Amino acid sequence: MKKLIVSALLLISFYAQAQEDLAFPFQGGAPVMKSFFKNNLVVSPDIINNKAAGVAVIKFTADVDGNLSKLVIYYADDYLLTIPAIEALKKSTKKWIIPNKEKFHDFIIPFSISFNNPATGVAYVQSEAYEFYKRRRPIIANDQIPLNAATLLPTVVVKYDAE
Repeated sequence: MKKLIVSALLLISFYAQAQEDLAFPFQGGAPVMKSFFKNNLVVSPDIINNKAAGVAVIKFTADVDGNLSKLVIYYADDYLLTIPAIEALKKSTKKWIIPNKEKFHDFIIPFSISFNNPATGVAYVQSEAYEFYKRRRPIIANDQIPLNAATLLPTVVVKYDAE
């Protein structure tokens, strides 16, 4: 029984060490990535005027130099939400770090875009948001998507002021 417990503890400590060795794939780490997208993702006037809100999930490939290629929309509540996400991703070229011994690596990054609750005119904003929801045209996968060795990144959360 003692051997089993010792073996389990050694296995857990090895697993924990393996997790520590994996560097975050954005230069500077997760806080820098969050700050980068906060500063570089520009919510378009179309999104603001339509009170658009939703999610866009995008896959991209980075090479050893951090260059991006093969941007693919895996899911989006509406195409309108993908435009600022893709533009911000394009600005992130040269900032990605791929795992050792790989020439290319795939990343999947979810973007959540929504508006802040207004202090006044709540009913109007709710009505406009509902209208967007009724008109939205989701981009969805109609078949399986092989993920292979893709890395799922933390969700980029963007909130804008509804006018």
